[in-house]
Amino acid sequence: MLVLTRKPGEKIMIGDDIVITVMEGRGDGVRIGIEAPRGVTIQRSEVVEAIAAANVAASQAGPETEELLKSILPPAG
Repeated sequence: MLVLTRKPGEKIMIGDDIVITVMEGRGDGVRIGIEAPRGVTIQRSEVVEAIAAANVAASQAGPETEELLKSILPPAG
């Protein structure tokens, strides 16, 4: 892992087309801006992890969950 120290307004380049700009420091956090091509997905890691955990939980749902969903959702079609 590369660790850098930056001040507000300073930038970090990733390749030729991704720019990370330090916007401001806030207490124990920092605001950053990210410029990247539209095709580049940018996600916070905690969101990706939460989605992955929800997908695992959904894949392990039993028949009682299916019946519950059928009872509360409108019929397809």
